[in-house]
Amino acid sequence: MITLKSPREIKEMAKSGAILAGMHRGLRKIIKPGISSWEIELFARKYYKEHDAIAAQIGFEGYKYATCVSINDEICHGFPRKNLILKDGDLLKVDTVVDYHGAMSDSCWSYAVGKSTPEVDKLMAVTKKALYLGIDQAQVGNRLGDIGAAIQHYTEDENGYGDVREFVGHGIGPTMHESPNVPHYGEAGHGLRLRAGMTITIEPMINAGTWKAEMDDPNGWTARTADGSLSCQYEHTLVITDDGPKILTSQDSEFDQKYLLND
Repeated sequence: MITLKSPREIKEMAKSGAILAGMHRGLRKIIKPGISSWEIELFARKYYKEHDAIAAQIGFEGYKYATCVSINDEICHGFPRKNLILKDGDLLKVDTVVDYHGAMSDSCWSYAVGKSTPEVDKLMAVTKKALYLGIDQAQVGNRLGDIGAAIQHYTEDENGYGDVREFVGHGIGPTMHESPNVPHYGEAGHGLRLRAGMTITIEPMINAGTWKAEMDDPNGWTARTADGSLSCQYEHTLVITDDGPKILTSQDSEFDQKYLLND
């Protein structure tokens, strides 16, 4: 069942999203060569506790961590690890969900560790632009396929990358995963029609090579690219309004100015 959120619920989700965005901004100061990915986990836990929020991923379907920390060819659901030491050129993805007094927000961000490479920089730029192309299609009266088609055309047809099919965005609100599913591929004009008050995530996962994933990791969670190529992800939580899509997890009020909720 799809629930349309009230103005009060949306306002609370925006508070949750602001906490999540603040955590990501804080990560920019600590992510560097030589630290372990476990330090990212510790930072997130501390930040959420200090802001009266809950790390919602802990305990979700048995998951044990506040963050998913995926690196290079890991597409998603990588565990934060004490023995994973970051180095120059790594492509790092940090995905996390915040529960603030019952209001959920979900966002993943990608980081180039230390001295980057042209390959990493281009993949990050294309993936981030793909996210915003998808967000631009999240308009009242459009369909879910419009979001996916915009992302797929830009990433695959224009840039030759692989647009992951195995994982999709989703509705969000009082619970972490709600209807509808939000694919990042598809046909324009097809799928569920979008309505004001829907809160969803858009979270394209884009591979430098094939779109196919391998999900045979012994930990039962981590997905990797089937060909060992790099993978990148960006994700925002947003609400669909009569005034267009509004991002609830914005990290940059200037960059996202047209997507921000009016007070």
